[in-house]
Amino acid sequence: MMPVIFGFTGYFAGKYIHFQISHLSQLLTEENQRSSRTHDFVEKLIKDEAFSDVLLVDDNDTLSKSLINLRDTLRKNKDEAQQRKKEDDQRNWISEGLAKFGDILRNNNNKIKELTETLIQNLVKYINANQGAIYILNDTDPDNQFFEMTACYAYDKKKFADKRIEWNDGLIGACALEKDIIVLTDIPDSYLEITSGLGKANPRCLILVPLLNNEDLHGVIEIASFSEFQNYEINFLKTLTENIASTLSSVKINIRTAQLLKESQEQALILAAQEEQMRQNMEELKSIQEEAARQAEKFISFTNSVNHTLIRAEYDPDGTLIYANTKFINKLGYNGNAEVEGKHISMFVNKKDRDWFEPLWEELSHGGRHFEGDIKHVTKQGNDLWTMATYTCVRKDDGNVDKILFLAMDTTEQKILSLDFQGQVNALNHSSIKAEFNTSGKFIDSNELYHQELGYTEAELKEKTIFDLVYKDDIDYFRNLWKDVISDIPRTDQIRKVCKNNVVVYLRGTFSGVKNMYGELEKVILVANNITKEKEMETETEKQTFQLKLQEEKLRMITRELAKQLEEAKDEMKFQFREIERIKIRNERTLEGALDAIITINKVGNIEFFNHAAELLWDITKKEAIGQPIKILFPDQTLQNNDFIRTFINSDEPKIIGERKEVKIKNKSGAEFNVLILLSEAKVEQEITYTAFIQRIEIELF
Repeated sequence: MMPVIFGFTGYFAGKYIHFQISHLSQLLTEENQRSSRTHDFVEKLIKDEAFSDVLLVDDNDTLSKSLINLRDTLRKNKDEAQQRKKEDDQRNWISEGLAKFGDILRNNNNKIKELTETLIQNLVKYINANQGAIYILNDTDPDNQFFEMTACYAYDKKKFADKRIEWNDGLIGACALEKDIIVLTDIPDSYLEITSGLGKANPRCLILVPLLNNEDLHGVIEIASFSEFQNYEINFLKTLTENIASTLSSVKINIRTAQLLKESQEQALILAAQEEQMRQNMEELKSIQEEAARQAEKFISFTNSVNHTLIRAEYDPDGTLIYANTKFINKLGYNGNAEVEGKHISMFVNKKDRDWFEPLWEELSHGGRHFEGDIKHVTKQGNDLWTMATYTCVRKDDGNVDKILFLAMDTTEQKILSLDFQGQVNALNHSSIKAEFNTSGKFIDSNELYHQELGYTEAELKEKTIFDLVYKDDIDYFRNLWKDVISDIPRTDQIRKVCKNNVVVYLRGTFSGVKNMYGELEKVILVANNITKEKEMETETEKQTFQLKLQEEKLRMITRELAKQLEEAKDEMKFQFREIERIKIRNERTLEGALDAIITINKVGNIEFFNHAAELLWDITKKEAIGQPIKILFPDQTLQNNDFIRTFINSDEPKIIGERKEVKIKNKSGAEFNVLILLSEAKVEQEITYTAFIQRIEIELF
């Protein structure tokens, strides 16, 4: 039994040993695999490939969990390092940008336009945008502020624009009103386009940044991009625009300071020149009276000449006749001055003409502009007297109307001929086709028959030339005809024209050139009849055209002769008046145009002269000041406490002459300010006037 027992024991012992060996071998294989996977994972960690998931062993493996934790820790540390690097890069980008644009602001602080062009060009490139613009606030007029596009840039191309945006208008106005950044990512198709050589596209993002310096707005920057702006870029723009606004504020102050300094220097030079000129003027004024006396003699001689050649009368502003020469009395059929002097002008005007004549006279009587034209009077016998007349206001020294002068020439016969000619023209318009063209054939005007025959409206004809209406087979012949016409060779011929409905009509007409006063051909007149059915009317049309030319030429000659005579008489009259008024007007205009206020008072203290600068200084019109006491221009405190002003306004006290004094004045609005006053005295015979030269003290330096 022992062999059997040993055999079974050996069998089971061998089987057990074999099992243990197999188990140990399997454990060894698994351990090798785990070591290999661990080695691979560690290698990936070393190669920075730990972000890809690697399956290690079961969840009970402590080493596997530690390695996974190590992978997650490394991943987190890498993300944090990348985020820190990204933030550092952004801060460096902002610092570099601020330094770069700081140099630009320092190197371009003289002219706003050059500064803004350089800024927008570099800014669009630096933030990798596509296009941008700078709008500067124009606050020269506080009541009318608006934005001006001083610079814009797109796709590396410098673009100039003359664009104006009103205050509170659009996104620019909204950004300025809110004084805050506006960022838009949903941009309407019609708002903005970015254009390149390959086409057009709308931007994905639009940012508007106000240029603020201590809450003072100086403008708005607008930038568009295909990519959205990051927060660090927006923060960069906020900081940069504060620096830009500060520089713009300094540039504006520098420009204004330089301008004020230049104006002050110019005013000082002008004042010195004016003082010298004023001294010369005062000397010249002394000789004016003697010159006026000599001119008065010439005027009397001229008046006598006018009375022998022209119809002349003088009226009060209310229309009462105060003088009439012999020609006036004779032409109107009266026997002497007693019948007309003291009578109202309405006695010489037909009742039918008073509706238009009375408003004309009303304007003249209040100093309105002179009238020049045809006037119809009624004679004592009830007949019409046509005149080519002039009504002119004659003013007093204070500018009010003294009287109204009437000068005229008898044109009754010429007017009858003119009315007859006008009747013939009207008859022609009712019976014949008539049109006018310039020398190149462009349509100017036509009568109703022309529209009816061709079927075109006047607006449609304005877009055409005469060559567009000629039948195509006749165009070469017609061009030769037109060459003769514009060479001042009238042509009468048969023309085929195409109507609007493509129907061809036959016109028999005459082309006549009309010259201007210089003898140059100005336009061409066509007078024609439709001979589609009745060509026999051609002869009658030629006759009418010939008569029309004779009448036009006759009227033209008569008109030229009358105009020449009247012009000669007017020139002579103007020459005489100019001689009388020349010196006086010259000095008054010199004083009127002075930059400083100039006031002249008479010996009783009333204002006689008040120039434009004085109107601006006191904020009252010349009409309100002339004739008023000088004391209305100074506040009561100044009148009581200032000896210079007290003696100036008091007619009984001697004035302080030739000394420049500083005085406080008050304008119409109640504002008070200081001025320098220099007083001069002028005495002509018994008349004494005092002239004050006033300069406002207002030079400001920034």
